[in-house]
Amino acid sequence: MAFSFAPLPLSHPEEIHHDLSPFILIHKNGRIERLVGEETTRPSTDHTTGVRSKDVQISPETGLSARIYLPGAITSQDHKLPVLIYFHGGGFVFGTAFSTMFQPFLNRLALEAQTIIVSVDYRSAPEHLYPTQYDDSWEAIKWVASHATRNGAEPWLNDYADFERLFFGGESAGANIAHQMGMRIGLGKDLDALGDRVKLSGIVLIDPYFWGETLIGDEVNADVKEINILEKLWRVMNPSFSSLDDPLINPEKDPNLSKLGCRKVLISVAEKDLLRDRGWYYHDVLGNSGWNGQVDIIEAKGDGHVFHLYPPFRENALTLFKSMFSFINGDK
Repeated sequence: MAFSFAPLPLSHPEEIHHDLSPFILIHKNGRIERLVGEETTRPSTDHTTGVRSKDVQISPETGLSARIYLPGAITSQDHKLPVLIYFHGGGFVFGTAFSTMFQPFLNRLALEAQTIIVSVDYRSAPEHLYPTQYDDSWEAIKWVASHATRNGAEPWLNDYADFERLFFGGESAGANIAHQMGMRIGLGKDLDALGDRVKLSGIVLIDPYFWGETLIGDEVNADVKEINILEKLWRVMNPSFSSLDDPLINPEKDPNLSKLGCRKVLISVAEKDLLRDRGWYYHDVLGNSGWNGQVDIIEAKGDGHVFHLYPPFRENALTLFKSMFSFINGDK
């Protein structure tokens, strides 16, 4: 997957139940060691982009929260912006909406795409198993939609959000979530809670975390350890899964794929990412499913998994920003 994190001292091997380094260690006694994504950044006004951010609580019962980003160039409440509900990556097991690793990208994206971003702090496995990650994300979507009447709890959404230009997006595991939330929309699940003033316009999937029982493309010759980590991350999230061909991880096996609840999808993959071929495969499978929409894909040559998160942003990241601006604002 081409991650490159600084090595941390590991625990004694006999103590480890699941060794998913460099991401997470799960001890036999139940203790969790997260090796990345633990450093957090407070919300602020970013001096480089002028983007403001703040944290909001969505559900006091579960502790579900989010970080909201607002471009700084809004001059009046008549200036309505699209809304991107964002689901961060981390293999379902590490990272939060407040992790330092996500902040620079989302600040820059809010500016470049001129959009309000709601980054969801869904709960992580193994403390919280499936379907928590998906249910938390759906709860956050319903909370955002509750502002469509202009009397919700969050003024930035009441005053500036265009709910007919709603988008889902995310990288890696977050892209998986974004796709599954689009499927819930398409299948009509709990749509009464969203109301008729909210329209899902599109979905952005960056390095999406999809997989399957049968290896495809370059996966066949990939490092066995990387493949094992990808598969173990999924099984840690839900130990009850019997197959990697479950539609939640392998959309090709979803008989309802053609019902995806939007009319356009943008996929971004990276040439040196083990998940690259899955992104291309999703592009082809969705396009041939009978789904009545447009699916586009871009590839970052020479880069690896989630390269876009790390400044200084290189040419491929700038291309991603431009592509997302066109995708989100193309129907304006």
